[in-house]
Amino acid sequence: MKDLKPEHFSWEMDGRVAIINLLRPERKNPLTFESYAELRDTFRQMVYADDVDVVVFKSNGGNFCSGGDVHDIIGPLVNMDMKQLLAFTRMTGDLVKAMLYCGKPIISAIDGVCVGAGAIIAMCSDLRLATPEAKTAFLFTRVGLAGCDMGACAMLPRIIGQGRAAELLYTGRSMSAEEGANWGFFNALHSADELETAAIKMAQRIASGPTFAHGITKTQLNQEWNMSLDQAIEAEAQAQAICMQTQDFERAYNAFVKKEKPVFEGD
Repeated sequence: MKDLKPEHFSWEMDGRVAIINLLRPERKNPLTFESYAELRDTFRQMVYADDVDVVVFKSNGGNFCSGGDVHDIIGPLVNMDMKQLLAFTRMTGDLVKAMLYCGKPIISAIDGVCVGAGAIIAMCSDLRLATPEAKTAFLFTRVGLAGCDMGACAMLPRIIGQGRAAELLYTGRSMSAEEGANWGFFNALHSADELETAAIKMAQRIASGPTFAHGITKTQLNQEWNMSLDQAIEAEAQAQAICMQTQDFERAYNAFVKKEKPVFEGD
């Protein structure tokens, strides 16, 4: 996917790490109908990409994402009928599903504003780094909508707990970076000057590991939400047996025997 040229966000490759930047920093990088669809299609395509191992969502101009654009999305939604509205809400949910099932770990690097659908993108990423200035809000109730948008009621309680998620989803208030770090939403906080470097460094570290096995890990993290403990243990037994047939497993063993650092190749 190194030659991908999206229209509605920027895309670059740093080795086997794909870096996505939402555009229009002067408006805090809002989403539009077109960018939703293009992101969804890109993550769907990523399932089959053998040149991408990790994805980084960067901030742009001191902010991450201001959610759905007021003029380009919210205004037109007011004039749509139910069939059109359902098509839109299903499309936004399809972006989340595409991110969850793309098979690649996703890291969000969050600075400044991260609200609405922007907070959802952060939420459904595998790892989240932020600056102390990050303000994350699931502000759907503030525009007269329910907090149950794009999987928020299913995913957010699993990350930060039911009570904390309920507060954020009912009130729409901002979660501070300190709260996010203490509650487990953010993996770490970095200064604005260090955020991008830290995110790419983490991405490169993951990309240097057994990437086939990382895809299995992401699949199990998602699928085991709906499994009993017995089902999860059996699913992991099967997943691990598959990984034990990879060349990376043998490479790790041979490197250990030789007291060397393993070099994984993703097969």
